[in-house]
Amino acid sequence: MSIVKITSQEELDQIKTEHDKFILFKNSTTCPISEAAFEEFKAFAKANETLPLYYLNVQEARPLSNAVAEQYGVKHESPQALLFKGNEIVWNQSHWKVTVSVLEQQWNA
Repeated sequence: MSIVKITSQEELDQIKTEHDKFILFKNSTTCPISEAAFEEFKAFAKANETLPLYYLNVQEARPLSNAVAEQYGVKHESPQALLFKGNEIVWNQSHWKVTVSVLEQQWNA
């Protein structure tokens, strides 16, 4: 499975019914730090092609980005990686702390 872009609450709800565990990455299309973190996320995805991995561009999906922060009580940051298990976020990290090794560690924890 490659990284899939989402833009709506309905898509996120569908993902939650299909996968008990997945990562959602919040990306800013205008921030160089976000670009670097997204490159790390893509490298993680390339090495783990069967994992359910999703992303949203904050500028294009602001309502969804805000809804995730509100629904799960996780402060919005961008870039930000969020690990969902069941119907909750069990881990999140942002900025320079989003790396292939950290994503691997958290996925396998």
